Amino acid sequence: MTNTTVRAGASAPAAGRRSRTKQEQPTGTDRIPRPSQGWYRVPGTDTKLRRVTTILSQGSTKGDVLSKWAANLVAEVAMANLPRLVSSSLYTEQRAETYDWLRRAPLRKRDERADIGSAVHSIIEAHVLGMPVPEDLLNDLEMAPYLAHFLRFVDEWQVTFEASEMVVGSYEHGYAGTLDYLLKSPLIAGEFGIPASTVLLGDTKTGGELDVKGVYPEAALQMAAYRKADVAWLRDGTNVPMPATHDRGVVLHLRPEGYRLIPIACGDDVFAQFRITQQAAEWISGLSKTVVGEALALPTAPEERAA
Repeated sequence: MTNTTVRAGASAPAAGRRSRTKQEQPTGTDRIPRPSQGWYRVPGTDTKLRRVTTILSQGSTKGDVLSKWAANLVAEVAMANLPRLVSSSLYTEQRAETYDWLRRAPLRKRDERADIGSAVHSIIEAHVLGMPVPEDLLNDLEMAPYLAHFLRFVDEWQVTFEASEMVVGSYEHGYAGTLDYLLKSPLIAGEFGIPASTVLLGDTKTGGELDVKGVYPEAALQMAAYRKADVAWLRDGTNVPMPATHDRGVVLHLRPEGYRLIPIACGDDVFAQFRITQQAAEWISGLSKTVVGEALALPTAPEERAA
């Protein structure tokens, strides 16, 4: 991660810390929070910060979009494999296996997309850091077009990077996440009518198709949360104040057939909506599970009914 906009050596807010001996305190990269089961745990403290992507999956309309996508995908797979479905329906064991195979179609596609997304992020991170692209990815024919289109984006928009895969968080609001990158681009700045030196938030999405919507409103909520973080962790484990970024960022919609650069609003008004989404997620994951009780049983004895 490059570091031209952050002040090395600054300290994070003290909220949530507890006293530990010098020997127990984490050092180096062990100080960077890591995601686990929907949380980022801050090493050396009892503090847990809710993962931004978990908040969005629980509290936004993203779940409805994914449900519709999953239903459509199962229907497509079923129609494309009608002979198999008809044949397996005649035998009990094959019927169960095919049923399981069909219902897991969205999970297989999700994992496939996740693998591609992770590989693309690794490629981008290597480029930003000036390191060689991992050999297994460099020799992967499926990844070649992603790398080519990413490099074309960097060249065509005259992009320079300030940070990559940086963990950021808000002690005040109790969340954390890993932003894709911070960047500068005189051409993007020109489009936004802002100084060329302005730092922008950037994100990469690899889903959908170029002619089909692949960037959703939740991207704005995610980027607004990162923008309003109060602390960031550098690659060496040092924590610093979150660098100031503009209230508009960009999503690089990267596909094998090309790329699109999508402007995203991520200002204070969008952050206010993220906070509402965070409250909705807290309701869904917490209080909503306790408000509906067991059905009451009518007392059987007359004196119990009278009482």
